[in-house]
Amino acid sequence: MKFGDFATAEAEGAVLAHSIRLSDGSLAKGHVLDRADLDRLVAANIAHVTAAKVEPDDLMENEAATRLARAIAPDHLTFSEAATGRVNVHSAVDGLFVANRAAVDRLNSVDPAITLACLADHVPVRRGDMVATFKIIPLAVSGEKVAAGVDILQQTTVFEVKPFRPHAVSLVATELPSLKTSVMDKTTRILSQRLQLAGSTLEREERVAHRAPAVAEAIGKALQAADQSSKLVIVFGASAVIDAGDVIPEAIRLAGGQVIQVGMPVDPGNLLVLGSVGDVYVVGAPGCARSPKENGFDWVLDRILAGEKPTPQEISGMGVGGLLMEIQSRPRPRDIAVKPQAQISVAIVLLAAGKARRMGEGGPHKLLAEFDGIPLVRRSAITALASGASAVVAVTGHRREDIEQALAGLAVERVHNPDYASGMASSLVAGISTPAAQRADGVLVMLADMPGVTSGDLKTLIAAFRKANGQAIVRAVSRGKRGNPVILPRAVFDAVMRLEGDVGARHIIETAGLPIIDADIGDAAHLDVDTPEAVLAAGGILKG
Repeated sequence: MKFGDFATAEAEGAVLAHSIRLSDGSLAKGHVLDRADLDRLVAANIAHVTAAKVEPDDLMENEAATRLARAIAPDHLTFSEAATGRVNVHSAVDGLFVANRAAVDRLNSVDPAITLACLADHVPVRRGDMVATFKIIPLAVSGEKVAAGVDILQQTTVFEVKPFRPHAVSLVATELPSLKTSVMDKTTRILSQRLQLAGSTLEREERVAHRAPAVAEAIGKALQAADQSSKLVIVFGASAVIDAGDVIPEAIRLAGGQVIQVGMPVDPGNLLVLGSVGDVYVVGAPGCARSPKENGFDWVLDRILAGEKPTPQEISGMGVGGLLMEIQSRPRPRDIAVKPQAQISVAIVLLAAGKARRMGEGGPHKLLAEFDGIPLVRRSAITALASGASAVVAVTGHRREDIEQALAGLAVERVHNPDYASGMASSLVAGISTPAAQRADGVLVMLADMPGVTSGDLKTLIAAFRKANGQAIVRAVSRGKRGNPVILPRAVFDAVMRLEGDVGARHIIETAGLPIIDADIGDAAHLDVDTPEAVLAAGGILKG
């Protein structure tokens, strides 16, 4: 390719490097000039153009990017159409992104005109996440160079997404007088949330004394249990592992297994134990895995759930990048494929689990108060169903039977939150964890005690979310003051899954780094009925 300034009269067949505005229209960057174009340019007194003349062996930027992308095995990946020399690659599944750094480097060394950028090696991704992008820098590039790049991409797996495989997980937790039961309960809940993100389930838990024989016996029971999916055993010790002969490694040996690794160069996560009994992995979780924050346990767990077999050499090689202690993590929104607005799906999570403490001890339940003869929770669900959402999920908790009875006959998925007393976070996690929510591009979080919200209001929020291609947070406001409901895009789902206590998603909204779109729905954005007086003032009748 020859690039530079060319006399307009001699530029037929050249590719414009920059757009040119004319009195009767314009010629876009990348346009191939024909004789009629040259006549228009001459008539406009444009004597020279900056352009590229393509050699016989050259490929135009879009064709070059397309050929490179087609050399990648399409398993579990989707590819955008080439535009301005770029093809974006997205994950088609929830899984683990794996990259071969040496192969990526070889491709990027073929010619500076050919570039491939991708995520770091062994990063968990969600369906729709952008994982890589091919970009051709100039308007055209040597076909010979592109062919060399294609050879590299076809000779080895440069990158791929390994889908998470469902596992049936058994938890063995050891007990000591110094370890509170509440800590063990929290550990179980957080582990279950970790597994849900990868499509696996915590099937059982056994709590035993902090002694190797007791742990070995519990491991044996887990291995003998009847499970439909692949097995995985996770052991949380009441005391940290300090030696290869400590309780958890010794228990693995007593159960007839082998210890693969004790310790890893990731902080937090140093004290992890990895072993196996037959073809089933047994992971001794470090104490930091009781927290939802990223740690070395996640790195090993993700590999196992994606079907990999971690070796001592791989674990020992995790030191570079393994210092996680001081990292302030927050959701990292990723570019997603542009969709037609009608294809951007929004599921509604209707929060109906709270204890309604402000209604008074033993008093009537606000969600059973009747508005126009209909229990408020049912009225809210009907409003949600009329919005055009892809699904409606109602999260129940306090007085579950009464709430579910009020919802009887509606096409609403119900999920019970047994931990509802801990606060709103657990209900958000329960709703976001459902398959209906996980399949959606966004989740509209709707409080069931807001009688003023209409289906029209919900449609307004959903339309704004779709117009933003599902890449913005949309919240209801009234006269500029934030309120509810709110739509959370897929990019922040993982952050929501880490919430704890009586908190909502406000901190995530403010720190996600995503655009925030405010949609004014009037006073309905602030009208909730938390007290008997509020119910009556809003036109309700106390029942239940």
